[in-house]
Amino acid sequence: MGRWAPVLALCWGVFSFGLAQGQTTSVVTARAVDHIVALVNSDPIINSEFRQRLLKVQSQLKESGATPLSADVLNAQVLEQLVLERVQLQRAQELGLRVDADSVDDAKRRLASQNGLSLEAFERRLQSQGISPEAFAFDVREQLLLQRLRDREADARAKVSETEIDEYIAEQQRLKPLSNLSLHLAQVLLPVPADSDAIREAAIRAQADAIAAQARAGQDFAQLAKTHSKSSDAEQGGSLGMRSVDRLPELFVNTAVSAPAGSVLGPVRSGAGFHVLKVLAREQVGLPDAWMPQTRARHILLRPSANLSEAQATAQIQRWRDSIVAGRATFEALARQHSQDGSAPSGGELGWASPGQFVPEFETVMDALKPGEVSPVVASRFGVHLIRVDERRQVPMSLPQQRVMVRNLLRQDKARTALTQWLADLRAQAFVEYREAPRP
Repeated sequence: MGRWAPVLALCWGVFSFGLAQGQTTSVVTARAVDHIVALVNSDPIINSEFRQRLLKVQSQLKESGATPLSADVLNAQVLEQLVLERVQLQRAQELGLRVDADSVDDAKRRLASQNGLSLEAFERRLQSQGISPEAFAFDVREQLLLQRLRDREADARAKVSETEIDEYIAEQQRLKPLSNLSLHLAQVLLPVPADSDAIREAAIRAQADAIAAQARAGQDFAQLAKTHSKSSDAEQGGSLGMRSVDRLPELFVNTAVSAPAGSVLGPVRSGAGFHVLKVLAREQVGLPDAWMPQTRARHILLRPSANLSEAQATAQIQRWRDSIVAGRATFEALARQHSQDGSAPSGGELGWASPGQFVPEFETVMDALKPGEVSPVVASRFGVHLIRVDERRQVPMSLPQQRVMVRNLLRQDKARTALTQWLADLRAQAFVEYREAPRP
């Protein structure tokens, strides 16, 4: 929902609407006559608000399997949450912050999609639980307003200078020598007998070149190792396991040290023969990854309109998904025929995408898919989608990209500290008068 949503546990909102049996949300459907449990700068918190928030927190604790808290401790924490939230809303009002209707509508659609429903179906389900569409929209608007306030405060307090980025990179380079690097390599070994002449060695090299070419073309490396390798690890697909670089041959380290996961390297010549290598994975503890994941995906998009409601678009996308999964249709053909997106002529092909390229509600679902997997129906601000991930890869980050990554790391760290202090100061400045004890 925002860049800083995870950084402050104390100011978590209730921006979720679960649909489990008997689950209650934090929405106050009516501010009927009710006793006041606290005044926050003269703004009352009433018992029904406390009770509904308590039920919500109890449900979340149960679902997470957390250790139950005593009633007194839980009641105190829930009331403090409400006080902190009210103080922040008052601050947002003082600053004149607003949330427009389009932002509320986008957020409602995302919540519905997260629950696997169209917005219309989601609102009907909430109404069956006693939550009107108006109350739903009110609560969503409040949570967006809180997040907008936190983003504003984080932006003001978490500035990162170019000098700080330079110092961080220099420190990481000093602290993270090559010995911290671990590689998971696989190999195909073609031995060169000691008595081989130049012609024989050239023939073995040609065979190794051919195997490397097959691997780069996408053939299964493990199968190539089982078929061709003469090493003792051939039956394991040539896998050497994850090893620190000091436990690998120097030749392998020099060849693979800068290569991203998935790279096919060689052939390289050792005293034993020719090796074709594949980097299956790499780890460098505590050092920001210099490689960036990319995803190649396809999608089918339907845009709700006056002639096509969101519920109808969702139902149609679901029917297409069922046909694809059952093998009655192909994703590419349906995308070409029906997708209302510029990618339709190429079968929904979106090309290689880097993190942050798509809207969060689309990217979150895409990132959770395995290659070849088709998503459930996904709603975004652009319409209703069906997504399929075709391939993933790691690409080296450019120096500017690395600096952006470091800047974000430093900003998150600064924001975590700054927002905690800001909230504590805001709470200390508030006048809070506790009235009649809350009654669960």
